[in-house]
Amino acid sequence: MSKIRTYFEETTQELVQKTSWPTWQELQGSAMVVLAASVIIALVVLAMDSSFKKLMELAYQLLNG
Repeated sequence: MSKIRTYFEETTQELVQKTSWPTWQELQGSAMVVLAASVIIALVVLAMDSSFKKLMELAYQLLNG
């Protein structure tokens, strides 16, 4: 039981004293980076999906005459 208590005491101490938490401005900046990256990735996937769809339609047209 002593080991469990020591574990929780050390964990709490590390979170309170040794961890550096980001500021609100840093969090907002990081969120904007994630948002921009997500939009870019979504657009790339959309472009790939549309291209593949057109390619498959062309292939079906060629095969079916």
